[in-house]
Amino acid sequence: MFLASDEEIRSYIDLNTETVQIIEDAFTSLVTKNVEMPPIMRVDIPAHNGEVDVKTAYVKGLDYFAIKVSSGFFDNYKLGLPSGNGLMMLLNSQTGQPESLLLDNGYLTDIRTAAAGAVVAKHFAKEDARIAGVIGTGSQARYQIKAIAQVRKIERVLVYGRKEENIQRYIDDMEVDLGIKVEAVRAEEAVRGSDILVTTTPSTSPVIKADWLHSGLHITAMGSDAESKQELESEILEQVDVLACDRKEQSQVLGELRHATSQQEMLDKAVEIGEVTSGDKQGRKTAEQITLCDLTGTGVQDTAIAIYAYELLQEEKAGLVVKQ
Repeated sequence: MFLASDEEIRSYIDLNTETVQIIEDAFTSLVTKNVEMPPIMRVDIPAHNGEVDVKTAYVKGLDYFAIKVSSGFFDNYKLGLPSGNGLMMLLNSQTGQPESLLLDNGYLTDIRTAAAGAVVAKHFAKEDARIAGVIGTGSQARYQIKAIAQVRKIERVLVYGRKEENIQRYIDDMEVDLGIKVEAVRAEEAVRGSDILVTTTPSTSPVIKADWLHSGLHITAMGSDAESKQELESEILEQVDVLACDRKEQSQVLGELRHATSQQEMLDKAVEIGEVTSGDKQGRKTAEQITLCDLTGTGVQDTAIAIYAYELLQEEKAGLVVKQ
């Protein structure tokens, strides 16, 4: 059994063009390869405002597949702890034997989720997008903006959050990391003033209103990944010119698509990211279109990033091998 610690994983795995390409290829595999990806298993822990998700996917032809356990406990900030955590396990596709435990504390999930945001921005945001808006100030609010900067020349960031101290910390950190101006604004200003908007909250009621949309806007909605969550008014899905998601069946149950007034109509309208990355369908067609992508997170992303991490760490002779 190959074991790797959070520190080792962070030393070698980063959000970069390579990890973005790996996740793009994973989306493509969903429509070009034989993939077994069961529905997400989730355990809710309401007493502590928490949830635990289990995701997996087997891609035919790969030597390994991952089982990922990911937790989100949204009161952890009161304890000085991050809200997200978890680990990934790789199993041998031929024998089912566990090959590796990646004790990443949720880091690989952060990387693959951010990389998905970069893939989405690449295919759905307009080419000359320069201003990014973000709703939320947590880890994905940071990673998503860094990811967008991988594929678009972002010159300014607009951020909306609920807590003043978290907003200021976000501004201070992101201005250093990106070397660009970050401004605190109201939610409406973040939408109206942005070329690309990312929503990253666990909100259970809409934060973004339909009448704030404007020509050329792209929205990546990635906070809604459970039946109780919703960040966008349902009318937004009807108003956008291009509606996308990572997996229709999953978004229909857990994502923004769940709240559509006419769900079947929106399912017919929606395209999956893999259909676009594979070349089967087109993303944004004109600079004036309004586009939206509903990200709920897929097991195929976890298998892709886990295999990449496992193989790279072995090449670098990091980690520890123990007898089973």
